[in-house]
Amino acid sequence: MKTPKSIEPLVQDGLVDEVIRPLKSGKEAAVYVVLSEGEIRCAKVYKDVNKRGFHKQAQYQEGRKVRNSRQARAMEKNTRFGRQQQEEVWQNAEVDALYRLAAAGVRVPQPYNFVEGVLLMELVTDEHGSAAPRLNDLELSREQALEYHGVLIKEVVRMLCAGLVHGDLSEYNILVDANGPVIIDLPQAVDAAANNNAAKMLERDVNNLADYFGRFAPELLVTEYGKEIWKLYESGDLTPHVTLTGRFQASNKLADVGSVLREIKDAREEAIRRRYEHED
Repeated sequence: MKTPKSIEPLVQDGLVDEVIRPLKSGKEAAVYVVLSEGEIRCAKVYKDVNKRGFHKQAQYQEGRKVRNSRQARAMEKNTRFGRQQQEEVWQNAEVDALYRLAAAGVRVPQPYNFVEGVLLMELVTDEHGSAAPRLNDLELSREQALEYHGVLIKEVVRMLCAGLVHGDLSEYNILVDANGPVIIDLPQAVDAAANNNAAKMLERDVNNLADYFGRFAPELLVTEYGKEIWKLYESGDLTPHVTLTGRFQASNKLADVGSVLREIKDAREEAIRRRYEHED
């Protein structure tokens, strides 16, 4: 087929030998099957910010690093330059997340290169070499649902141990190859330590999994893996090999308000004392 204009720079640089066919086109990107370095891979072409309908919510942007104060101001004012910078940060977030998660052993497509808005990465295939189906396209038995759910919960844990929350995990962005589920579509991934919405996003991701697999295995509908995982993360006890129960016991311990107020008072007095000492 004719090479799309957006992929031409990769052809010129020798990163892509041939564009074989379109694979899919969504709201934020179009994906093509390509021949690269003798291997069948895929090229994800991000659509122009003005031509696609995906709305980037502010909650995903929190905690993402920008190069300088000019870039930050432009993004805040939503100028044309600012929107371009937001788009660059958005695309780089997926690229960075893929490299980070692949290194941590999470089942994501292996990234190879990112050039001018085109992400070159592994083509996830089924046992016959065809593009792997989405989880949503499969009819599962109860046993398969329980198996895949268990695998994905472990992947969520592994992602969080690597410092990331997917932020939009569902049956629509999980592929299933010959070895099981593969997580895709990560531009909205957030830094768990830098984003105040990370806990809610993690719980939503986990609940999405329970809702989907619960169609085939209803016992999953009453699990609370999200709360359990986050509690372990907050306490520093989360590891990739942790044993989870799916149950969560909320703390009934009342906060000692008086103690907190005393600590605040002591800290304030200490700050005043140090200020006077410095002035002297």
